[in-house]
Amino acid sequence: MPADAREVTPADLMSDAEFAKVRRERRAALLPIKRLRRIELGPVCTVHFECYETMLFQIQEMLLIEKGGTAQVPDELAAYNPLIPKGSELVATVLFEIDEPVRRAATLAKLGGVEDRFFIQVGEDRMSGVPEGDIERTREDGKTSSVHFLRFPLDAAHVARFRDPAVAILIGCDHEHYSHLAGLSPAARAELAKDFA
Repeated sequence: MPADAREVTPADLMSDAEFAKVRRERRAALLPIKRLRRIELGPVCTVHFECYETMLFQIQEMLLIEKGGTAQVPDELAAYNPLIPKGSELVATVLFEIDEPVRRAATLAKLGGVEDRFFIQVGEDRMSGVPEGDIERTREDGKTSSVHFLRFPLDAAHVARFRDPAVAILIGCDHEHYSHLAGLSPAARAELAKDFA
């Protein structure tokens, strides 16, 4: 399937009974991929770069857990297919993970607009993340959501440099209350490079 046409279709899905039989082995096979696609950004933020395989598994999980049958399939495809990169971008789920409720509320209250402050840096060039426009993630009172969905579009020159091991690749956030950078390991870069056409 061409990279710009990657998406999960009903034909890709197993029945709940079939998926339940292979769920454990599918999860085990996906774990090494997910580890490479998971980047810790500072003390409480994790960036999960999504792909066809992660979204296919997520859709199957939702169908199995919620037991909505074939009537549920269109909603799951509509929710998760937009998170599959289309050949000239990386797509990420960004999570602020704070277990303690009072601290979580206080932290998120200071991070209004954080969804507009993420970037990927390829060498010296920064490409800003584009928040998914499904719903507003920062409320009027300035509190942000603990989950954000971002696209990082790259042009052909940046994709070529992304694949060059001599060029540093960083993921970052420059919000005034959450400013952090993380470098991508060679293994993570190689995994993410599969998202490009």
